[in-house]
Amino acid sequence: MMTIANASTIETSYANLEGRTLAYRKFGKGPPLVLAVRFRGTMDSWDPLFLDELAKNFTVVIFDYTGLGASTGTPTYDRASLAKDVGDLIDFLGFDKVVMGGWSLGGVVAQVFAVTYPDKVSQAVLIGTAPPGHPKVSAEPLFIKTAMNPVNTLDDEFILFFEPASEGSKAAAKRSHDRIAERQIGRSPAIPEATFMKLLSEAKDRSTIYSDPEMAHMKKLSGGDVPLLVISGDHDIACPVENWLELVRDWKSLHLVTLPQAGHGPHHQEPHYCADVIASFVRNHQVSERP
Repeated sequence: MMTIANASTIETSYANLEGRTLAYRKFGKGPPLVLAVRFRGTMDSWDPLFLDELAKNFTVVIFDYTGLGASTGTPTYDRASLAKDVGDLIDFLGFDKVVMGGWSLGGVVAQVFAVTYPDKVSQAVLIGTAPPGHPKVSAEPLFIKTAMNPVNTLDDEFILFFEPASEGSKAAAKRSHDRIAERQIGRSPAIPEATFMKLLSEAKDRSTIYSDPEMAHMKKLSGGDVPLLVISGDHDIACPVENWLELVRDWKSLHLVTLPQAGHGPHHQEPHYCADVIASFVRNHQVSERP
């Protein structure tokens, strides 16, 4: 009997692109869903249960950004360059249109990609991320301090991605942590402290990573051409959900789902629910016809 590969067992593939190699994994069945990962993340930063639940309805594609993890080339956290990684990988895989998703920094990449390559996006799924523009509610200092630790322990993960004031959230954090550790071979190399600190210093400040000074992305995304699903924890100390609340009335296709007693990684806390919400959203909300 043939064994079907899942998120913990699928082998890594490689796309040779313009003098660099992007490492990626593709599994599942259905319309393509491409996921861009968080700051300091690699393919092995995703909870495999969340990915496996998505793979019931989608062909899931995860990847490492240029020069990070198992990919080669010169690394950068420049948003346009990360979005180009997505575009080049999609072309390599032969997809005409994808559901574009991302977590945290990856959610910013998803927004930039949707604005830069609108004809390639059917829907966008943004998890634990910020909208364009300067946020009115800033990240809590504890997040920045913890995120900069050389190695993030399980106690750090309680703070970074979950709600440490909730015993249920902390228990979910431990389960997710253990699932992520299940993959024993073929893991993407962790990003060295010197590398991510260098990338952060090159960005000069967080605004060059997260904000949209000219508000061009805000204007395009708010128009409603691409259906947008935002999934957030009610206490996301990195990308506070409050920054999305004031946009719900004005953005024409924005759907906001907020999980209670959850933090920056709601999809790791409730992987079944979040995967179900994403599948339902994609089935029921199609891209609008452009004139």
